[in-house]
Amino acid sequence: MEHSATPILELHNITKEFSSIRVLNRVSFSINTGEIMGLIGENGAGKSTLIKIISGIYQPTEGTIHFQGQHVVIPDYITAKKLGIAIVPQEFNLINTLSVYENIFLGNEIRLSSGILDKKTMRDLASKQLEELNMSLSVSKLVKDLSVAEKQMVEISKALLLNARFLIMDEPTTTLTGREISTLFRIMRRLKQQGVTIIFVSHKLQEIQEICDRVTVLRDGELISVDDIHNVNEQDMARKMIGRDFQQVFPPKRPVNFIDPVLQVKHISIPGLLHNISFELYRGEILGFAGLVGSGRTETAEAIMGIRKIQSGEIYINGKPIVIRNPKDAVKAGLGYLSEDRQGKGIVMDFSIPQNISLIALQKFIKYALIDKQAERRTAETYIQRFKISSASKTAPLKFLSGGNQQKVYLGRWVETSPSILILDEPTRGIDVNAKREIYEFIHHLAESNISCIVISSEMEELIGLCNRLYVMKEGTISGELSGEHINEEEIMFLATGIKERSA
Repeated sequence: MEHSATPILELHNITKEFSSIRVLNRVSFSINTGEIMGLIGENGAGKSTLIKIISGIYQPTEGTIHFQGQHVVIPDYITAKKLGIAIVPQEFNLINTLSVYENIFLGNEIRLSSGILDKKTMRDLASKQLEELNMSLSVSKLVKDLSVAEKQMVEISKALLLNARFLIMDEPTTTLTGREISTLFRIMRRLKQQGVTIIFVSHKLQEIQEICDRVTVLRDGELISVDDIHNVNEQDMARKMIGRDFQQVFPPKRPVNFIDPVLQVKHISIPGLLHNISFELYRGEILGFAGLVGSGRTETAEAIMGIRKIQSGEIYINGKPIVIRNPKDAVKAGLGYLSEDRQGKGIVMDFSIPQNISLIALQKFIKYALIDKQAERRTAETYIQRFKISSASKTAPLKFLSGGNQQKVYLGRWVETSPSILILDEPTRGIDVNAKREIYEFIHHLAESNISCIVISSEMEELIGLCNRLYVMKEGTISGELSGEHINEEEIMFLATGIKERSA
């Protein structure tokens, strides 16, 4: 069914101030029953504050809320839940040591007349709910043993078992694979048919275009627009988010001299993962790697960096064969690698900006067997200015920085190792449009200073806009090479799905 034109939620002049700083300014719009409303804006636009007001975590400084036609005050999260408003948070509120059904009913346990927990009823209801979500998952399984996608379904089940009619999903796809996102979208469409209303917060404009009925844009705490999704494209949305023309997202591609390769990978294989991978990278080139999830792109990068053991094949740098047994050998050979798992394998969340930047090149900061903190701070300062890193304090742990600023610190750390080759795996995942544009410019500057870059990305627009050449991977093999006007969505997808075979 199409979403009803009856508003379930109406916001009137919602304003929020923290210590007299206005973060939301007179925001007014309505959301209809059974629609999926996208909510977008750069980091700091006011998205989180708005959804926290709707879900009772914050109180508005001014303004009123109408829910299902009634004026409501939502003083806390419990009141929101009673109204049928639930939030599926970006960071899951699950207890790892409890089972799936115990998490689903946490705080809303069902008891027998004797007061004892009715575990059977809770297990049955939880199983039924997960079945409705098409999730074949044992409700007795411990949460710590679940995948990210499964945890997400537990959070959604929790909300739906409390009869939530209004779901807020905060960046739900950030850590999901393509297949898991498809499953989530299928579930969202089914919930919509059942009359559930969803606010979908995402940085990924392509997803907003695919799943939403309308999209609301916030910028600097102000409501910019509410548009029917058929009336806007990704460029329009991006332009509204940043408040200026967005035609030049990508710097112009620079010419590359395809004569002497700086990196040659010849016939590398890892049983069950990679088969006969061969490619070249040239000085100052931005080389892309495309492919569906599980195609072997990240594994190729990890093999080159010595994170995975190569069974056969050779690697040449500037025409000389090199043996890379571990990441230390790779760094010594002039290689750098920004992992796609920024928080797991990259930055140290409890370290400051200077500590993170100096981490790999620590030897440069050792003076008389001690770390020269002053030199560390000076170096960090140059990267803070160069990469426009925004932080309230240079000594604050990185966990207090936005995703875009964390990524810039991570990039700074690798640039500090003075690499001649830098591999960037999903360099703009989970960051806002403006931070993306800045990172594209940094990659362009690196190439201009003769650092050769390999960009692995799931965003086709990114690969098309940035790269001089492109290798497409499928099931652990290179299925083709594209350059010039052949770097387009159709050719990439043909090679990634196997419709078309290897071409050059």
